[in-house]
Amino acid sequence: MKIHQDVLAPFLKNVKVESRSPDDPVVVLSTPYPWEVVGVGNYAAVFSHPDYPEVVVKLYAPGRPGWEQEVEVYRKLGETRSFPVCYQAEPGYLVLKRIQGISLFDCFRYGIPIPPQVIEDVEEALEEARAKGLFPHDVHGKNVLMDRGRGYLIDVSDYYKNKPDSKWRDLRKAYYRIYLPFVKDRGWKVPLWALEGIRKGYRYYKKLTKWLRR
Repeated sequence: MKIHQDVLAPFLKNVKVESRSPDDPVVVLSTPYPWEVVGVGNYAAVFSHPDYPEVVVKLYAPGRPGWEQEVEVYRKLGETRSFPVCYQAEPGYLVLKRIQGISLFDCFRYGIPIPPQVIEDVEEALEEARAKGLFPHDVHGKNVLMDRGRGYLIDVSDYYKNKPDSKWRDLRKAYYRIYLPFVKDRGWKVPLWALEGIRKGYRYYKKLTKWLRR
């Protein structure tokens, strides 16, 4: 499914996305009406248009690398239940199938229970990606979605990086050891500032432990 150029061209001309740090999400400075920001990552921002509810446009910030690699990742993934499908790829942006759902990050934020099926769905999806010659990387609470009790993955831009990454393993471990027995059905909401503090603290901890191993 493609977005008509009469809709896409004005958007690409007027949208403004900026990357201020490779360790932090990009900043959207301008979003042409009636487009809306769906989400942001460290390389790109994702937008939707009301006339095309089944797709999103992922737009890379100027100067951020990875577009070519992400196109190849989607080529290898092909049609799958657990991941988006790439319908269109042009320099600097992708048109992707939109996966509905709420991120695990927001589930923690709003006290929405996460059933074990979601975690196991992600495990199966990651095994599928590995079987297709990919290396799942940077899998965390913001790019895992839950919809009607099932798990889905978005943002596969780093799946070409053949190097260790423990984010999902650590999150899965915390889910079964802490969240499932003590938190899941209590409806506790974790403030945004606390979640961001955990995210940054985890990143600092991983950098520190990597440095100490040298």
